[in-house]
Amino acid sequence: MSIKSDKWITTMAQSHGMIEPFESAQVRYSPGPDGAPRLDDPSARVISYGVSSYGYDVRCSTEFKIFTNVHSVTVDPKAFDEKSFVDFTGDYCIIPPNSFALARTIEYFRIPRDVLTICLGKSTYARCGIIVNVTPLEPEWEGHVTLEFSNTTNLPAKIYANEGVAQMLFFQSDETCNVSYRDRGGKYQGQRGVTLPKT
Repeated sequence: MSIKSDKWITTMAQSHGMIEPFESAQVRYSPGPDGAPRLDDPSARVISYGVSSYGYDVRCSTEFKIFTNVHSVTVDPKAFDEKSFVDFTGDYCIIPPNSFALARTIEYFRIPRDVLTICLGKSTYARCGIIVNVTPLEPEWEGHVTLEFSNTTNLPAKIYANEGVAQMLFFQSDETCNVSYRDRGGKYQGQRGVTLPKT
């Protein structure tokens, strides 16, 4: 098994639709009206996203589900109560202290049959006590990735939409699996938007 480089990621995204939309370089500044990066404007600086040496930095969309304990329900992964979340849409999300929120990537992924994808949080958030948790993207899975942000601090924490939040690493096996996620009809196949636990 080997980790895949920027060349492979770019080829797979551009020729095989593995990542849509796809940024072929690291984006560090938001564009101006002419579409060019505003390099002379410090307020245009963003948390980077796009292809890197051996990974792809994904962006968070504007859709959020913020955890609330107002209903005092038990968090049960086999019978999840949607009232445990408050829906929010915006350019950023404030996560309460010692709580969490769900979001999704802007990017839609189509994972090849011989590839396993691992997600790690970006250091900008990790150094603020914000942990990004995503389970592996299995062979032949496709969809928007649901992101879980844990605020481990005792202060409110801010997550920025349309900016980088996590990095995907692609590992290609030296042999193809017998049964892929698609073959077994995985319950999260083709998910769009922020997806809650399913049984």
